[in-house]
Amino acid sequence: MEDASPDISMVLPLFNESANLRPLVDALIPVLEDCGVTFEAIFIDDGSTDGSWETIRAICNADSRFQGLSFSRNFGKEIAIAAGLDHARGKAVVIMDADLQHPPELIRNFIAKWREGYKNIYGQRMDRVTDPELRNFLTRIFYRLLDRFGDTSLPPGAGDFRLLDRQAVDALLKLRERARFNKGLYAWIGFKTCGVPFEMRRRGSGSTKFDYGKLFSFALDGLMSFSALPLKVWTYVGLAVSGFALSMASFYGIRTMLFGVDVPGYASLIVSIAFFAGMQLISLGVLGEYIARIFDEVKGRPLYLIAEQTAEDAPKSRDQGAGA
Repeated sequence: MEDASPDISMVLPLFNESANLRPLVDALIPVLEDCGVTFEAIFIDDGSTDGSWETIRAICNADSRFQGLSFSRNFGKEIAIAAGLDHARGKAVVIMDADLQHPPELIRNFIAKWREGYKNIYGQRMDRVTDPELRNFLTRIFYRLLDRFGDTSLPPGAGDFRLLDRQAVDALLKLRERARFNKGLYAWIGFKTCGVPFEMRRRGSGSTKFDYGKLFSFALDGLMSFSALPLKVWTYVGLAVSGFALSMASFYGIRTMLFGVDVPGYASLIVSIAFFAGMQLISLGVLGEYIARIFDEVKGRPLYLIAEQTAEDAPKSRDQGAGA
């Protein structure tokens, strides 16, 4: 029996990108047809409020190679990518943003590398001129920390824009964690990997949906998903503080025996109490972050809920919940 699966599945997560969808489709179709592959494209609408879903339905009605999923609310880009992978049927999957910053022409290079035998091919971003300088600085700091202290090393410049062979996709589908850091998951699964350099383009329309608060939360997910250092470090801090306290106690004990009792220092006492109280609260906060993630996992809720989809006979994930 002939395999009905397309060669390539495009996974296109989006949130409030209505103005960019038709230009994206117009750019994608010629590239994929020129590659000589059969394809499907899956839009994952992450709770948009700007009419993106209406545009998706119109695109899908005009071309059966396109389909769409609409979440019941905003679940986040990482979850939207997971939903796209759940529903992708292709022998390989290309993940791509819908804001026109990822050049569709790079897909030709992805497919060429895939045909050479690579199974995890990522777009390697060579510049960050489209991002504010502060964001670039914080991004560099985060990746250095993750590379130094994380359990999994991330390739420089790697992001979500990539091609995954079906074997790599099936491996990712086994990872159902809720605090998802996809860049780490791509690296964790391994397989034969290579990068394809590219330069990020400016957005076609609209503005980025990632403010600094969301980026900070995303960075926490990444660090805590792939490193236990924030937990372990407090053992060493506690040992250092205890050693310092014992040294000071010995010093003051000897000085008191030799020179008598000094007048107690009120300021130094208050400062030391405030300092160590602050350290205790920070350590409790780190513990709380990990416990919150454990709590999310043990509740066993589905990763996402689908309110509507364009293809009623599309494959349904075991994890999408009752809203499909």
